[in-house]
Amino acid sequence: MSRPIDILLKRVRGHQRVPSDSKEFLEVTKRDALRLLENDLDQLLLSALPERRASLQQEMARFVDLFGRFLQEEGPSIDWDKIQKLPENAVMDYSKLKSPNNDKVQMMLDKLVVVKLNGGLGTSMGCHGPKSVIPVRSDLTFLDLTVQQIEHLNKTYNANVPLVLMNSFNTDEDTEKIIRKYKGFRVQIYTFNQSCFPRICRESFLPIAKDCNVEKDIEAWYPPGHGDFYDTFRNSDLLKQFIDEGREYCFLSNIDNLGATVDLNILNKLVGEECLDKPVEFVMEVTDKTRADVKGGTLIQYENKLRLLEIAQVPKERVDEFKSVKTFKFFNTNNIWAKLDAIDRVCRHHTLNMEIIVNNKTLENGLRVVQLETAVGAAMKCFDGSIGINVPRSRFLPVKKTSDLFLVMSNLYNLKNGSLVMSPQRMFPTTPLVKLGENHFGKVKEFLGRFANIPDIIELDHLTVSGDVTFGRGVSLRGTVIIIANHGDRIDIPAGAILENKIVSGNMRILDH
Repeated sequence: MSRPIDILLKRVRGHQRVPSDSKEFLEVTKRDALRLLENDLDQLLLSALPERRASLQQEMARFVDLFGRFLQEEGPSIDWDKIQKLPENAVMDYSKLKSPNNDKVQMMLDKLVVVKLNGGLGTSMGCHGPKSVIPVRSDLTFLDLTVQQIEHLNKTYNANVPLVLMNSFNTDEDTEKIIRKYKGFRVQIYTFNQSCFPRICRESFLPIAKDCNVEKDIEAWYPPGHGDFYDTFRNSDLLKQFIDEGREYCFLSNIDNLGATVDLNILNKLVGEECLDKPVEFVMEVTDKTRADVKGGTLIQYENKLRLLEIAQVPKERVDEFKSVKTFKFFNTNNIWAKLDAIDRVCRHHTLNMEIIVNNKTLENGLRVVQLETAVGAAMKCFDGSIGINVPRSRFLPVKKTSDLFLVMSNLYNLKNGSLVMSPQRMFPTTPLVKLGENHFGKVKEFLGRFANIPDIIELDHLTVSGDVTFGRGVSLRGTVIIIANHGDRIDIPAGAILENKIVSGNMRILDH
């Protein structure tokens, strides 16, 4: 027999219809779940330090609101048949944007704030601490490159673009220490923390935390996704400060997207000579979908509003249609431009009704928990005058795995003022498809130990490496290269080797003598 909580979970995710005679029972279950949660949170707050209690009360109120919306959701948030064709002017082509006159750039930049999402850890790549401090190129980290980019802008145009880092409780302490080294740079750095929400038990829907000391039981808490940006940015008072300074827009992106640099052509469309009569409040940069991006969020027109559609919102029977490159041509890069006074308005009016992402996790102790999260792009429908801009693929260069790190460390890119620019020697603008085996290449330290240096991949189309494989110095990879060392075997690619359209398998050892 199903328990009330299981029925409830299935209902809010839309996996089954609930018989009508269960409806009243479920309503009582929902009310009880919310009341019990609020009681537990009140008890948690009693353990908070007096100086932290007011801010924690604010956070817990937002969590209760999120949890309440989660309980009220009934089935998928999208009726597939109501999806409309994108209007012609919904997505602008980047190539149609005009460059600003040089004498206008300083004025434009003084209206801008750059925000980087800096809440993630490097654990998935085997690194400790914030992901932003992983060296990615010439011993420079994501954070180093970001600071270089903005300093270059400020020096070139005599501007004062600030950098804002949205940290989480996982990254804040380390980040605050690290940013001290940038004091001599021409860039003002601000930080604020996103919310710290309690994980709830999958069985009881109650917090697993025993008190408000996050450090004491860090597993009991979580940062609730980047959709939390809007409220926490406003509550930090930074939003008000920047509006008072006369700034108008923020450009927000993931810190691990090395292609997400300030683009003057887009900025010109928002605040320069090319800006429209009616202000654009929200811009989502999208790029053409390839087969590698089929799971990425896309843009749709729904109820006469432009909005983000994520795969989690798609009915099971429509997933193949969602993945189709013909039906949905674009995917979300998570590079967002948003009007500051519009952010203030939607937060004040409580009209940020973003779809909830239900993230089920099992902790190391076997406890099953639920995390409720939101995505920053899901707020698109809450703003007036939202548009998409179809940008070149070069503006989407995320480093999520060591296969991405392989690309950005290679001669495929040149480093210029903190930005990665594709080498002019590359005959076509697409990046190679690289798959490196998780068991031997998944962690950064092990990955680096398998290359004497990163091979020449200027002419590479596709690389697959699986098993115990090492690469000597000065290797060149061209066309399609597949290298597979079977279990118990090892392959050493010798120094200076040129592999073009080759499959290498078996066992090949090269020993020092």
